[in-house]
Amino acid sequence: MPNPQYPRLAFVDLETTGGNASVDSITEIGIVLVDEDGVREWSQLIQPETRIPAFIEKLTGISNAMVTDAPRFEEIAEKLDKLLSGYLFIAQNARFDYGFLKNAFKRSGRVFKPAVLCTVKLSRALFPEHKHHNLDSLIARHGLSITGRHRALPDAQAIHQFWRHIHATQDAALLATIIQKLVARSSLPPNLDHLRIDGLPDSPGVYLFYGENDLPLYIGKSTNIRQRVLSHFSADHRNHREMGLSQQLRRIDWVTTAGEWGALLMEAKLIKQLQPIHNRRLRHKNSLCAWQLQQQDGHLRPVLAWVEEVDFGAQTGLHGLYHSQRDAQKALRSIADQNQLCLSVLGIEKTAKGRPCFAYQLKKCKGACIGQEPAPNHAARLLMAMDKLKLKTWPYAGAVGIQEGDEIHVIDHWCYLGTAKNAGDLYDLLGSGRPAFDRDTYMILSKALKASKHLLYLDARPESNGGADFCG
Repeated sequence: MPNPQYPRLAFVDLETTGGNASVDSITEIGIVLVDEDGVREWSQLIQPETRIPAFIEKLTGISNAMVTDAPRFEEIAEKLDKLLSGYLFIAQNARFDYGFLKNAFKRSGRVFKPAVLCTVKLSRALFPEHKHHNLDSLIARHGLSITGRHRALPDAQAIHQFWRHIHATQDAALLATIIQKLVARSSLPPNLDHLRIDGLPDSPGVYLFYGENDLPLYIGKSTNIRQRVLSHFSADHRNHREMGLSQQLRRIDWVTTAGEWGALLMEAKLIKQLQPIHNRRLRHKNSLCAWQLQQQDGHLRPVLAWVEEVDFGAQTGLHGLYHSQRDAQKALRSIADQNQLCLSVLGIEKTAKGRPCFAYQLKKCKGACIGQEPAPNHAARLLMAMDKLKLKTWPYAGAVGIQEGDEIHVIDHWCYLGTAKNAGDLYDLLGSGRPAFDRDTYMILSKALKASKHLLYLDARPESNGGADFCG
């Protein structure tokens, strides 16, 4: 049944070797074409040029033997392009099928950009009272008939049946309106509330992606939340991570900020609080350590200081920030190698008294281990090498505020206390105490304080002018 808006329809389903459109391959294509000449069907096994995993064989019934003599996608690309040209591309979870075909056509030197309609989104819009809208649910709910589930043509036939069913049972005007809107929004994930998307602000802040059961999936920041969120969806056909994220996505939330620094600080804070599964770089680490130079046995030596034992926000003379002893020692060994420092003096290598370290034998040490280089000389070179890694000392007597728009980001000894939007917020933050020192927050703040032209010195003593004292 052609639609007056879209008289030429292509109901499409693919079988593939996996879920990654960038690296996995198509094994079968099934199409039901509907146009002014009626209904016709087309299907083709495809040689994926890689082995089909056993679990995929079991699921689809398509074996490696079945595709041995099948054509490669490049061999049928021209025919398929002509077949689909000018047709509305309709598929269940269309982002998956469209993404695979778009990548396959691109590899064969062709551009594939049809109008797209997702039947998951269509079912969700028509039947919002139901939770599930996968193909098995549609088959059971609407009494669709299918033989050979998980083969491309039978699944495409089922999608066509669903189309005919809703056109026979739903109001035509309502259906036309919904389809028109969905085709215009075809890049959006199927499980998102479009009204929520419409509400995305064009302002700085942090956005939060949630999956089933409100599981935090991903937290990001941007100077334009709406633009950044929509960019996730426009790229997912070529990025496996983005495609996986969009398929899991169920809800979007956001927190607006006055500017970029607020967004950076809020992102780091929320990622550590919520531990979203797709944020790896900023997720909370169990510990933190740094090198501290101490005089021992006549030599200046680096000794590890741990954040549990030393207040990194107030302590001076710390170098580097590492999440493990292994990372710290690896960095120190690299510094020693680059600067011809003695591994024995640094404590990296144990040697007998009077014996040279291994680096000396390779002519990468100037002999501090055997007294050939005076200890003060080695100490001076060590200080110069470590100076690049030295943590900045907190330069203020107490807490300060970075003013950004109408907000004040309250900072104390490289720790982010929070953002104040009014005097009450400010007093509460100043009295809340410092959180644990955090590497990512330190890196953000060290840049923010240097760049800020609106710095406020804050005195939280209640007897001082009734509260906080602002000095620009």
